[in-house]
Amino acid sequence: MILITGATGNLGKATINSLLNKGISANNIAALVRDESKSADFKSKGIQVRIGDYQDFDSLKSAFQDVDKLLLVSSSSEIARRFEQHKNVINAAKETGVNHIIYTSFDMKDLRQSIMAGDVQYHADTSDYLKQAAVPYTLMDNTLYADLIPIISGNNILDEGISIPAGNGKTPFLPITEMAEAIAVALTTSGHENKEYVLAAETAFSFAEIADLISEITGRTIAYNQTDIPLYIAQLRLQGVSGDDAAYLSRFAGAIAKEEFETNKSDVEQLLGRSPISLKDFLKSIYGK
Repeated sequence: MILITGATGNLGKATINSLLNKGISANNIAALVRDESKSADFKSKGIQVRIGDYQDFDSLKSAFQDVDKLLLVSSSSEIARRFEQHKNVINAAKETGVNHIIYTSFDMKDLRQSIMAGDVQYHADTSDYLKQAAVPYTLMDNTLYADLIPIISGNNILDEGISIPAGNGKTPFLPITEMAEAIAVALTTSGHENKEYVLAAETAFSFAEIADLISEITGRTIAYNQTDIPLYIAQLRLQGVSGDDAAYLSRFAGAIAKEEFETNKSDVEQLLGRSPISLKDFLKSIYGK
């Protein structure tokens, strides 16, 4: 039995779809959800639904019964609580006899020394804890989703250009679907125990280069405007992003500007047996219509 935590989130759903596409039978997949009312789609596909909350240790122990492999998708609750929640998942998995835990960590040059360490250090703490838990593990260090580009690049970028305070820093953006497929490989094939993989594109792009790609795709000239942090936060607020989330995204922009995502590592081709989708092809799916 393979159990996916965070099953109603984007990465969790995409991973379940990848498992199904690989021919894993639905009755060998379990989805961990907090709210059973959000599980109708899983049930309609024959996927087992387990009810559990990262905060509720007993609910996790109950949900993890008969689970062989577990994907721990990092928590989306307030950052200060995430490491303790992850410890609950790891400890419950260990107590119930889970044989392999895969954790979605994060790919940066140094999580503890980052300018946004307060936002990302829990990934390093979780990874260290998992390595010491005496359960076979795999770390999947995810870069930023390519799917974020339309959200963080500005409002109406085809007319107003890309606006983000990311300087000339580059990011190896990778689509969620590619990350999910790589994770599904680790969940369904052997030889991944006690290893760490980087899920990132082979080539990193700056936002100036992304503007050029979108220009090629659309036949329109897309400018890159290096706005400042206060204006960027205001721009995100106009897009409907909450104040806290806007500030959070602005810190990512600052980390990009500091070149913190340029790790020059990728294990995606090794896992997939092919090169990942190029950023230009991904952008075509959004802007080439």
